Amino acid sequence: MSVKVENLEKNMAKLTVEVSEDVFEKAVQDVYMKQRGKISIPGFRKGKAPRKMIEKMYGAGVFYEDAANKILPTEYSKAADESGLEIVSQPDIEVVQIEAGKPFIFTATVATKPEVELGQYLEIEVAKQDMEVTEEEILAEIDKERENNSRVIDVDDRPVADKDIAVIDFDGSVDGVPFDGGKGEDYELTIGSHTFIEGFEEQVIGMNIDEEKDVNVTFPEDYHAENLAGKPAVFKVKVKQIKVKELPELDDDFAQDVSEFDTLDEYKADVKAKLADMKEKTAKRAKENEVIEKIIENAKMEVPDAMVETQAGYLVDDFARRISSQGLSIEQYMQFTGLTQEKMLEQMKPEALKRIQTRLVLEKAENIEISDERVDEEVKNMAEQYKMEFDKLKEMMQDSEKEEIKNDLAVTEAVKIITESAKEI
Repeated sequence: MSVKVENLEKNMAKLTVEVSEDVFEKAVQDVYMKQRGKISIPGFRKGKAPRKMIEKMYGAGVFYEDAANKILPTEYSKAADESGLEIVSQPDIEVVQIEAGKPFIFTATVATKPEVELGQYLEIEVAKQDMEVTEEEILAEIDKERENNSRVIDVDDRPVADKDIAVIDFDGSVDGVPFDGGKGEDYELTIGSHTFIEGFEEQVIGMNIDEEKDVNVTFPEDYHAENLAGKPAVFKVKVKQIKVKELPELDDDFAQDVSEFDTLDEYKADVKAKLADMKEKTAKRAKENEVIEKIIENAKMEVPDAMVETQAGYLVDDFARRISSQGLSIEQYMQFTGLTQEKMLEQMKPEALKRIQTRLVLEKAENIEISDERVDEEVKNMAEQYKMEFDKLKEMMQDSEKEEIKNDLAVTEAVKIITESAKEI
């Protein structure tokens, strides 16, 4: 085998690989031996027809495609190693020559790791994050818990008011003609939820139980049903029931019901502590993201499209593994969401590019070595997440995937160093 390397624009390269005729001939013979039992030739028992007879009947290249597919993975891998290039994408293979008695020649177009020219990456200035937990935020969090513990009661001594749940029948029409989806019975409408067309809920306010009324509204110009967009409509509405949410009193009894604490003050202090911890984590992530974005902005690099596409493929594969651990196959997910493999890859590209840029600048900035033992620790964490045995997951992983884990861990360590050096202003 011989390899010629041609450097192309935008960090791409083309490998021209020549495989000896002997290697290709052996591959063709192996394919013939494997497939001859499936081929029938008049005058010969099944599986006993000579190769030349099969080639004469079906064409000289009858076994060529399978022979090429048999040797391409191995020969490309050898060529990639021999080229000395740092290849960062799947190869785009094209067969150049495939004939009996001649070398098998193919090309592999690949992306190579881009060179990075760093700008400033230490002592980056970032915005100072607000870490204060306000009384309003504490009460808002507690109100969520009150909502979860609320009860719904009937009201029959007053008309519909804001925030009520009005149980209604409605029948809508445009120009006197009913339309699809315009009719409903015993519908529970929360006033103020903006569930219905603008202006509808406000007109229900003030209606009494068993009262009927025409509600006039206009569909928005951008309404999803084109036959209704921008048109005035009339809904005949009847209020059948009025309900209201009753929230528990904000006192020590409430605190005891929803927490491990005896008093409201203790419960509020715990909510404040949890909000503070959440804000601290959010601020840390925001600081890291801002630092990385500025380092990328300060750097110069040209990331080839093929590298982004390969990284996007890894992200899709990782997503498929994660949902598989939850009992959902990637095929089922695509069926439920209407996505295709191509659309998923396209959606992953921005994140793929960000990951590549991040890794490239951080690898250049801080040369951090990650041990195999540390990689094993990460694989063990993944095995627990995917509910798999460590040894089986490690055995399933390709070397490229383990290298990806190592790179990600190195990036994490570099982010820590660089973020700690950042200046908050």
